[in-house]
Amino acid sequence: MSELAARFAQVLAGRRIEAVVIGASAGGVDALVELLPALPASPQLAAVCILHVPSDRESRLAELFDARLGLRVREATDKESVTPGTLYFAGAGYHLSIEQDRVFSLSCEPPVHYARPAIDVLMESAADAYGPALAGILLTGANADGAEGMQRIRRRGGLTIVQDPKEAQAATMPEKAISLCAPHLVLPLADIRALLPLLETRTS
Repeated sequence: MSELAARFAQVLAGRRIEAVVIGASAGGVDALVELLPALPASPQLAAVCILHVPSDRESRLAELFDARLGLRVREATDKESVTPGTLYFAGAGYHLSIEQDRVFSLSCEPPVHYARPAIDVLMESAADAYGPALAGILLTGANADGAEGMQRIRRRGGLTIVQDPKEAQAATMPEKAISLCAPHLVLPLADIRALLPLLETRTS
């Protein structure tokens, strides 16, 4: 077993991941293009992704990735249940959160770290809804959004994965998360991509 495979086995031991939340900002489209094709089309796993987009501009991310991936892709809507086997994107102009009954909620509360949707809002709510069954992935970005969300995921027993800042197009976001929450794994994108298919095979 390689050193990387041994690390994966260690952090995944005993986990049953039911949802993955992914946050990115500056440089995020390129990172997601590399990463998301590795998401398993699993009936047990839901994925939710936030990329900072201007509030006055329609997000086309769901449309972009629906043409590239082998699983269902859609923009999350208010009061919609989070359905396994689906990749959801946050739309522009609204915070996206997940309620305790695992239903999406959209809100117009003030921006967080100058962003709406904000990664922290999604991650913190998802951590409360899923607890140890959540994996959080934070990628390239130029501000501190996502650091507190990753900290909440870790405190609730979830798995935390951060892109190696040395290869990120914008290192600030991963650096802030590493400083605040000491994530389980700090990896280059290629290794995060190798990890994703393993998430659906874990059982508690």
